[in-house]
Amino acid sequence: MKVEAITFGIPVRDLDSSITWYQSAFDLGEPDHFPMEGLAEFNLGAFWLQLALAPELAGRAGISVNISVENAAAERYRFEEKGLVVSEIQRFEGVVEVFELTDPDGNKIGLVTELG
Repeated sequence: MKVEAITFGIPVRDLDSSITWYQSAFDLGEPDHFPMEGLAEFNLGAFWLQLALAPELAGRAGISVNISVENAAAERYRFEEKGLVVSEIQRFEGVVEVFELTDPDGNKIGLVTELG
């Protein structure tokens, strides 16, 4: 199997406010596609981020999104400076540094830096 793209779907309660939040948090422009009503997609290069209007699922456990970044501590600081909800950084010596960014619907997005 050759994977050509990965799409992470995140259920949200309010599509317009979620688009605005994700644009601000990740410095995104306008969504690349609105493939159907209730869906907005951002092409982030390594993967697609899809925001799906699904209030009954928003913020529920089971979604696992981890984004690898060069410097998790710097990204955490940047998010914190924007007033966004972030967890403390956990460091697993020689393996990873990781923290979670929580969106307004309670969805958690892990940001990870591989160590060593």
